[in-house]
Amino acid sequence: MALELEGTLRQKLGVQSGTSARGPWAKQEFILEFPDGNFTAQACFTAWGQDKVTELDKYQVGDKIKVSFNLKAREYNGRWYNDLQIWRLAPAGAAAPAPASPSFPAANGNSAPAYEAPAPTLDDMPGDEAEDLPF
Repeated sequence: MALELEGTLRQKLGVQSGTSARGPWAKQEFILEFPDGNFTAQACFTAWGQDKVTELDKYQVGDKIKVSFNLKAREYNGRWYNDLQIWRLAPAGAAAPAPASPSFPAANGNSAPAYEAPAPTLDDMPGDEAEDLPF
């Protein structure tokens, strides 16, 4: 599940690192304060991996940021723990980069964009007044 949230960076916790069977690892947690109705709420996010920790270093406490993250949960000794793992950080208000659309050359070899038909709507669907539904 991929989610996004904009808010203010309130606190950066210390970098934790170590070595596992798969090699070295690093993580850093930080607190994001965000509007929640008439109040503000706070959440603790985790930047896993040295590249994400380095990306987090670009921002200072008080900066407005947009966090893209995945929500995960795990069970340990009969208790459940949630983890908000980031996968992208950006300044607040920054538009997310648009995914690159595939480009296909025209049949005649020119690289001019081909005409794309609009997506069908309900009005485009055939209407059958006598519905023959199986239920």
